[in-house]
Amino acid sequence: MSGRAWLALVIMVGLVTGSVLFIWLTGRSNAGGFEEIRLPNRTDMPVAIAAARDGTVWFTLESSDVIGRLRNGQIERIPKGAQSIEPLGLAVDVEGRAWYTEAPKQSISRASPDGAIASFGLSTPVARLGRLTVGPDNTVWFAEPTVMSVTRLRDGRFTRYVMGTLTAKIPADAAPFGVASAPDGAVWATLPSADQLLRIAPDGNTTAFDVPTRRSGLGDIAVAPNGAVYFLEMTGNNIGRFVGGRFEEFAVPTPRAGLTALAVAPDGAAWFTELRGHRLGRLRDGTITEFELPRPDARPFGITVDGANNVWYSDLSGWLGRLDAGRARGR
Repeated sequence: MSGRAWLALVIMVGLVTGSVLFIWLTGRSNAGGFEEIRLPNRTDMPVAIAAARDGTVWFTLESSDVIGRLRNGQIERIPKGAQSIEPLGLAVDVEGRAWYTEAPKQSISRASPDGAIASFGLSTPVARLGRLTVGPDNTVWFAEPTVMSVTRLRDGRFTRYVMGTLTAKIPADAAPFGVASAPDGAVWATLPSADQLLRIAPDGNTTAFDVPTRRSGLGDIAVAPNGAVYFLEMTGNNIGRFVGGRFEEFAVPTPRAGLTALAVAPDGAAWFTELRGHRLGRLRDGTITEFELPRPDARPFGITVDGANNVWYSDLSGWLGRLDAGRARGR
């Protein structure tokens, strides 16, 4: 091996080992527009994730009695009094407060920026809870499969929209899962077993829409600034869109990608996670683009987009990640 080749090899090895050492010491890695942050507790499993207007990123942790927050570059752990089980519901209101589902406590809870926790009991002996959203007026909505309801929390009071009592079209056993608020004040939900989307208008009127592909495994749902409704078809491996009374479905290139979460960016692009594909996906202008994550063992589960179009995601293996807005908007 020539001296020049040997020098090049030493430099390459040094760069690689230096990068590994940097990750080990700091818990951070950077690659191709991605930044990943290792959570300090090696048993942490981040699930849902949501960005506040001030750039704070909140996240829930499976089997943990804390809620997490990334603020000013630092991970913070806020005690909340009970361990989490499937903490799928999380959203931030306009005042920067994080609302989240608490199935073990049969409650919906709220963490304020100062760390104060408030809880609102559901008055049910058990609770199985799906996704959660906060509307433009700070009203909280969440999927409550235990009682087959999309439920509203406003001014400390719950109002349930129970399946089977809304319209004859919706079966009584159509348990909701995904829920999202729209700019016009309406709320949308997925009804997986019925293959339907549900819309609750601001005046309380409800409408159900049959999704074209049956048994597609409806999951998360999100609404774009222009009112377009996006939803996951987990079994069908598609991203669905409903706008102007018309459905469209877009096939995800990676087979059996493991679609878990969905978010719409301020620029209108729909972003989603591929748990088994180890990727993030973007649907924009009718085209899906996939972004491979830096680590081959990545398990992206939750996703959110901040006001600057940076894409944040939770990784079940104990990381938070961010795809820079410049890369997210490119390609």
